[in-house]
Parts: sequence; C-alpha cells; structure tokens
Amino acid sequence: MLFLLLLTSAFVLLPCAGAGRIIGGREVKAHSRPYMAYLKIQAGLQSSSCGGFLIRPDAVLSAAHCLDKKGAVKVTVILGAHNVSVRKQSQKWTLVGQWVIHPKYSRVGFKNDIVLLKLKPKAKINENVQCISLPRRNKRVGAGAECRVSGWGWTSDTGNRTDVMREVKLKVQKEEICQQLFHNYQHQSMICVGDQYSKKATSYGDSGGPLVCNKMAHGIVSYAHKRRLFPEVFTRISYFEPWIRKQLRSFALQELPGSPSSG
Repeated sequence: MLFLLLLTSAFVLLPCAGAGRIIGGREVKAHSRPYMAYLKIQAGLQSSSCGGFLIRPDAVLSAAHCLDKKGAVKVTVILGAHNVSVRKQSQKWTLVGQWVIHPKYSRVGFKNDIVLLKLKPKAKINENVQCISLPRRNKRVGAGAECRVSGWGWTSDTGNRTDVMREVKLKVQKEEICQQLFHNYQHQSMICVGDQYSKKATSYGDSGGPLVCNKMAHGIVSYAHKRRLFPEVFTRISYFEPWIRKQLRSFALQELPGSPSSG
C-alpha cells in the first residue's frame, strides 16, 4: 500500500507519484473500515492521492508529506468509500479549506510527518463513516504486535493500482532494525514495521493511512527504503497526542459564535 517518495536513501509515498499500494494484501469487505479517508490532492497540474483516517467528525489525520507541495494545493477528502473509481451515495466528499502540518515537520528523514485536516461541515457518523480511537501519550505498541494497514495504493512494485480498498497485515519490529537502515530514524516519534519473510508491505498512495493495532490507530504510513519492502517507518501517533489534542481544541473554538472562522 504505502510506499514513500524517493529521497536520499529512502523514499516516501508521494501523492504526485500516484496512489500507494498494498502488496501481498487482500480486498476488504466494503465499508468494514469506516474510519478510512481517501485524499484527492491537486497541486497545479499535478494530481495525487493519499490515505487518511477520521478521528473526530471534524478532523482527519494523514501524513504531512502528502500536502508538502509548492504552490496552491487543493484537497478533497472522501469518506465512506470502498471503490474510489465510482461515486456512490455512501460517499461523502468534502473540499478541505484548512489543515495544520506539524511545525517541526521536515522533508529530510520525514521527521514529524503528520498533518491534521479540518472538515467543514462535520462528517455525519453512520454505518459507513465512523471515527477510530487514538492511543494516549507515549502508549507504545511493542515489537511483535500484529497490526493492519488499509488503503488504495499499488498492489505490486510494478505499479498496478487498485480502485477498491485493500488491507495487509504487518508486524511491529524491533527499533534496532530501522535504526541500522535509516539515519534519521527517531524511536520516540516513529514505529518500525514489516516482515522480511511475508512479502507484504504498503506502497505509493498508501501514505497517510493508519497502522491499526487492537482497533486503535497507532501509526501513520510515512516512508520506506527505495529498494526494499522491509522494513517501513510509520509516524508514532502517541508521541504526537498532545499536539493533536491542542489542534482539535483549536478546531472546536473556531466553531463558536463570533470566532474568526465561524459562520
């Protein structure tokens, strides 16, 4: 699913590179992952896509590198989708007018690779659109934990795309594996994920999607090595929990009567 864009020795899932892939995964039952969001991104003449996930009716989390583009960027969030090539009544399309990239985000090493998008109007929660829970500050998912990643990215390293949501099971690895391979790996804010024996991974277009462990979103698809599927690096959500809560409070305040963004 998610594979990141080419940068120095590693590459990240760039929206402009096309949708990401879930390699070695399977198609999920339609609407069985109601928290998933599909991001259509337009930057000038370039179009791309990423994953994301609903954490509150007015907020979607994704990867900062998805929106890190020059010039004007137009983002449409699609909720309640399974086949993104067909527009159906279950889908909710929202043109996003506001998002917040972490202030310490860096393209170099994809540090602090996280963005929060504000939905207005708020999403209507139903059987096809639901929120997913986040871990508390510094609640870490340990090595060996089995998790899942869903998305609409590539299904092979030759670039085959999928229009339907697919999912792959991945195992959390020991930090040392990623520390040896990635010079900029930060164990506090990143998670090392993958299985060198399973031939399963995320890829282009999967960036921004959630790493779900025990029905909770613990990570965000961020980047991987350009010449190998294993391992992959995910943004560790629990490390950013205070920042996320602060931004959510700001979103709520903007909805109060008389606030600059209300009305």
